[in-house]
Amino acid sequence: MIGRLRGTYVGRLGDAVIVDVAGVGYEVAMTPRAIAGLPGIGEEIVLHTHLYVREEVMALYGFETESARSLFRVLIGTSGIGPKVAMAMLASYSPAELHAAIATEDVNALSAVPGIGKRTAQKVILELRPKLADLDAESVIGNGQTAGAGAQVREALEHLGYSSAEIRDVVGGLPGDAPVQEQLRQALQTLGRQQ
Repeated sequence: MIGRLRGTYVGRLGDAVIVDVAGVGYEVAMTPRAIAGLPGIGEEIVLHTHLYVREEVMALYGFETESARSLFRVLIGTSGIGPKVAMAMLASYSPAELHAAIATEDVNALSAVPGIGKRTAQKVILELRPKLADLDAESVIGNGQTAGAGAQVREALEHLGYSSAEIRDVVGGLPGDAPVQEQLRQALQTLGRQQ
């Protein structure tokens, strides 16, 4: 198992980076969000990795933190979630946002991820919620936003006819300590400016 790479960041191929480790170039799949956080080409990087091996497939997935890798491993251990869907989840939401969505049973947030429908989202919540039960949802979110407020804003925007992609883009930038009404007002202002 390849659990960690330390080497020189030499290039990018779509959603993967090439890391040179002692003359061997490792192709490591990462989320666009994680790639954006990497230093410039030619710099040294350290990636926490997971080697995924199945019949005809061998792929290396990379993460900036051990906690992101651990969450990826939990996700791919869920029935119906493969590495591509797990990476899509981590590309759409930060680990803290995913923990919060699961802890608060926010089906709409999870079903906004490409490749996940409402039934799969419900199944993911049923399987993962017990594993995350010992975590306090508010401490997981980290910015003080109550997950219930985010879910209420998301639901209100859905009822107003906004797409999942529009909602996902705007909800992540809302102030966490504001009441639901204020968050909804700011979300509508942001969406109004985008049109």
